[in-house]
Amino acid sequence: MRMTTARTRRSTGGARRWWALAGFAVAVIAAAAVGNLAVSGAAAEYATLDRPGWAPPSWLFGPVWTVLYAMIAVAGWLVWRRVGFAPALIVWAMQLVLNAAWTPLFFGAGRYGLAFAEIVLLWLAIGATVLLFRRVHAVAAALLLPYWAWVTFAAALNYSIWRLNG
Repeated sequence: MRMTTARTRRSTGGARRWWALAGFAVAVIAAAAVGNLAVSGAAAEYATLDRPGWAPPSWLFGPVWTVLYAMIAVAGWLVWRRVGFAPALIVWAMQLVLNAAWTPLFFGAGRYGLAFAEIVLLWLAIGATVLLFRRVHAVAAALLLPYWAWVTFAAALNYSIWRLNG
């Protein structure tokens, strides 16, 4: 019979934590991919839309979302490390699904009004996630604040584009 040492248990637990982080990263990448696979030529379409003067250039979205998606994954992972798959992570997953649904609605279907209604639901889901995460892990909640701010900005942009192109 082989005895497990404390060191072996610690290294296995450490490996499990890193695999879990990879799992959260894959979930976020999958949400991003679903949105992007459903639509081709979003940058070109964005360039053809009537936009407000404060609309950012299309090249900015990729870098911003890359950073935000990394923060979303780490936030989910931090909460999982503390409480496992708790209700807070169900809400986290719901906001991720809403995040994935926005791009096909806005760019794929050109349904700017429906995309606006959907982004409002996303905004509320992010807020609920922040509140639930705050009860478990303050840093995880803080990591979601730039995401919430960006979605606030995106909702205003979505609304303006809807009004200008409707």
